[in-house]
Amino acid sequence: MTTAFYSHADCHAHDTGRGHPECAQRLEAIHDHLRATGLADALDLREAPLAALAQIERAHSTAYVTEMQAALEPLAGSGERLALDPDTSAGPGTWNAVLRGAGAALAATDAVIDGRASNAFCAVRPPGHHATRTKAMGFCFFNNVAVAARHALDARGLERVAIIDFDVHHGNGTEDIVANDERILMASFFQHPLYPYSGTQPLGTNMVNVPIAPYSRGEVVRAAIEALWLPRLEAFEPQMLFVSAGFDAHREDELGQLGLVEADYAWITQRLVEVAGRHAQGRIVSCLEGGYELGALARSVAAHLRVLAGLF
Repeated sequence: MTTAFYSHADCHAHDTGRGHPECAQRLEAIHDHLRATGLADALDLREAPLAALAQIERAHSTAYVTEMQAALEPLAGSGERLALDPDTSAGPGTWNAVLRGAGAALAATDAVIDGRASNAFCAVRPPGHHATRTKAMGFCFFNNVAVAARHALDARGLERVAIIDFDVHHGNGTEDIVANDERILMASFFQHPLYPYSGTQPLGTNMVNVPIAPYSRGEVVRAAIEALWLPRLEAFEPQMLFVSAGFDAHREDELGQLGLVEADYAWITQRLVEVAGRHAQGRIVSCLEGGYELGALARSVAAHLRVLAGLF
């Protein structure tokens, strides 16, 4: 089993400002931990390419993509910073970082479909799952997973794909983009109430939204997945799985109040691997979303990758 690991130095260069939780140290912690544990040696390390704007427009409106380019690209020359909202900040390196994030997800999708990797993980930032079709928010600019899922359907000819989101925050942007696209089944859990205070009323029949009460532990999440996600996934028979892999539901992460640990992420990943093995030729592309306590993030990503790589 070959697990491709996509990243790029440009993703480190996205500067969110002093004290911001979505910082370059997140990727550094992941890379350092993978090297220190030897897990990096078991992965196929690949550089993320730049996405083409036309590819991004499968998930975002042309007007929005043009707006983001006009706002972000000049920062590289001016050295200035730009706050799109109180949470979502851009700097000179942001434009290339967002293109690398989407590019990683696209390249991973092609590699897995073409059989050049069994599955893939994209260690990229900024994250993407709060970016709606027409709006940046929640640290996110372009929705990497939605871009990749639409690429699999519209450019690579798949008929059904699933998006799984286990970030502590509801993936409102992904839901906004894919709701009522019956080629896509989206299954997520998220703490409720918590930013962005959405998800309790699904926007489409293709959504499996599972709100989880604060301070719930892993056994509650596992039971919900068994009861609510897995039957829908089995009935849908996806030909590929895309994962919004946020690790901020970890009990050590202060941006949420859930109680997951590394073993829970390994268990979730194993359930997804089993679904993919039955219906999708094992095809999974996973993209980093949240996770802000650096040690917990690095250990949780490693647990996720060990299962993807068959090393557990």
